[in-house]
Amino acid sequence: MNDDDFEQLIASLGEVLACTDNSQSLGGGLRLPSATDVAAIRKKTGLSQADFARRTSVPVATIRNWEQGRRLPQGPARVLLALLDRNPRIVEDTLSR
Repeated sequence: MNDDDFEQLIASLGEVLACTDNSQSLGGGLRLPSATDVAAIRKKTGLSQADFARRTSVPVATIRNWEQGRRLPQGPARVLLALLDRNPRIVEDTLSR
């Protein structure tokens, strides 16, 4: 291992440690919380599980699994849920005609 390899290894370890602070970096200073309370977010929207599933194009069984802790939202679903947590009407505001 040469000095450049060692420096790259140290830099990589720093990036890993930066992502272990209960949030995930999305780049550009954006951070995504690691914990997502799907039931609380859904309740902010005032929608039933079935209506929430329809509005977000996510199967209702997936919503149930997230709310009951059997599964965790991943990838784009986590971003959508973070947006809904901040603005429960974002889907309607964005997709309405």
